[in-house]
Amino acid sequence: MSIAKDTSGAAVLRFVLRDWGRRSVIGIPYLFLIFLASVPFLVVLKISVSETDGIRFQDLMSYADGVIQLKIKLSNYIFLGTDSLYVQTYWSSIKFASLNTIICLLIGYPFAYFMARSPANIRPALLMLVSLPFWTSYLLRVYAWKGLLDDHGVFNNILIWLHLIDDPIKMMHTGFSMTVGMVYAYLPFMILPLYANLVKMDLRLIEAAKDLGATPWQTFWLITVPLSKNGIVAGAMLVFIPSMGEYVIPELLGGPSTLMIGRVLWDEFFSNNDWAMASAVAVTMVGLILVPLAIFNKYQADSGGVRGI
Repeated sequence: MSIAKDTSGAAVLRFVLRDWGRRSVIGIPYLFLIFLASVPFLVVLKISVSETDGIRFQDLMSYADGVIQLKIKLSNYIFLGTDSLYVQTYWSSIKFASLNTIICLLIGYPFAYFMARSPANIRPALLMLVSLPFWTSYLLRVYAWKGLLDDHGVFNNILIWLHLIDDPIKMMHTGFSMTVGMVYAYLPFMILPLYANLVKMDLRLIEAAKDLGATPWQTFWLITVPLSKNGIVAGAMLVFIPSMGEYVIPELLGGPSTLMIGRVLWDEFFSNNDWAMASAVAVTMVGLILVPLAIFNKYQADSGGVRGI
């Protein structure tokens, strides 16, 4: 009897340890990420709704004579919705981020498809070529485009030398230059998730479609694209979300007509020194980003993927 109890107790202990280890491996990184994300966000949120006496931000909650008072300043958020500059900035950021996502998808999908269908022995080399730009500083890569797109840059000099144009084409400090820079910077973030999804696709489904008389285009649209939806959604989120808050590319390649939230945040924080307004802009931007994240999580849940990011 005692031997049986000892054996049962050891099994329970092993189960508890195994379950605790599994929960720790998953839970500790989640808690760490939640802490890193929530604490700075809560600080920014507090600043955005706090009154200031010119030197420091006042506490939101005060207690005096048995009365608890909660003071929340919403004037910054009301001003965001009524001032045309901020409305245009948010719309411009969404427009450029969406355009960047669409162009990256149109360029990145053929790249990823070619890589996934290449012989297995050359796939590592192709992956290395896609990730090769990451070996150079992001700032240097973006700054290099100024030498290419400038009025007297490489592209204009080549066109003039070929007698295709007489005067330089205005490319720098326009929406075109900013879009080119964003596509160049974020294209690998679209290719890699698509490749990871396409390389695992069962090729027998394509062979079955061909045997049933489907044309190559029908096979692509009815088999390949639906099976790669997870990669498309993941790549789109990886490109769209950071594009919304991009600052370096609009500052170096964009112009006054290319307003982005990142540039407005910088101006509010460091030029206007209005931290409360800048915090309200940042919180609103986070809210706009949470919408595509929620859509992505719902899509992953509906398609049987892992819930959450």
